[in-house]
Amino acid sequence: MLSDPACLGNLPPDAVESIFDPQYWRARGELTAATAGRGSAWFIASGDGQRSGGRQWVLRHYRRGGFIARLSRDGYVWAGEDRVRAFAEWRLLDIMRQRGLPVPRPVAARYQREGLCYRCDLITERIVDAEPLSAVLARGTLVESAWRAVGAAVAQLHKAGVEHADLNAHNLLLDANGAVSVIDFDRGRLRAPGGAATPGIWVMRNLGRLQRSLAKISRGLPAGRYSARDWEWFMAGYRAAASREAA
Repeated sequence: MLSDPACLGNLPPDAVESIFDPQYWRARGELTAATAGRGSAWFIASGDGQRSGGRQWVLRHYRRGGFIARLSRDGYVWAGEDRVRAFAEWRLLDIMRQRGLPVPRPVAARYQREGLCYRCDLITERIVDAEPLSAVLARGTLVESAWRAVGAAVAQLHKAGVEHADLNAHNLLLDANGAVSVIDFDRGRLRAPGGAATPGIWVMRNLGRLQRSLAKISRGLPAGRYSARDWEWFMAGYRAAASREAA
């Protein structure tokens, strides 16, 4: 297990392992919602959350996707503790937070090994009052400043050498004040920094994946929710942020 004691707070000693069990939080009345994506995720909240010093967490159980999921829904081949996916994501988030990047704070991660396989979980702090870009677009259009802010957030990651393995419209969060955060860094990695001036293959791959994601979700939305003009605004924010950080 990896954890940030400052985030765990005053949990009783016998509850440390239980924090990865959704039933533990349900019994306490603190399991507020559940979502499904690449993993299984639950929202955990106590009291008034961050406003009163309570918990606002996201618990995610890692699940496999694609064809391999037919063989095992959540088992991964053991290749050493350094290769545990939850540990790798926890460490990457910790590095990014230290560098001031717009990502959630890691709380705790654990794995359970059974022979040649393991299963794992990750808890992060929840970005309160924020929702995915995909959900925002489902409700209406984004103004130019919002698209530029999204582009600037992605540029920050790339300038720091952070490659997001699945950069899409569901993993970019916007809050009511226009702040942008990026989530879900499973299989993410640190590379040589890239940006608008010297993008590199991995940066272009990241941007291309996001562009395809926006095009895909827009096909099911009313006309005008996403257009070539919006992508131009995104790239304008991206290039401006990359230039500022390079200066």
